Amino acid sequence: MSKNAKVKRFANRAEKAAWWEANEEAVASAFEKAMNESYAGPCTIVVTGDATATKICLGSRDVAKVCVQATKRGLRHHIYLKRIIHEALRKAV
Repeated sequence: MSKNAKVKRFANRAEKAAWWEANEEAVASAFEKAMNESYAGPCTIVVTGDATATKICLGSRDVAKVCVQATKRGLRHHIYLKRIIHEALRKAV
């Protein structure tokens, strides 16, 4: 993965969402390739709510674990992360 990769700019959220949906498989493949070649670094996850946003920073090892565990369960990594968070919140009550 190139360190000089260009950042994709979008006009609005709808355009961004459409791009991610259309390119999800290609992005996942590129990410897996980068993980296999030890190019992946830390990951920042932004969780948005009604009027708030929370950033969660994960190290590359945690990201790799999430991807492996999600794949074993036949899930996409973002859906798997959402499930993990929901489970933890239910148990914390």
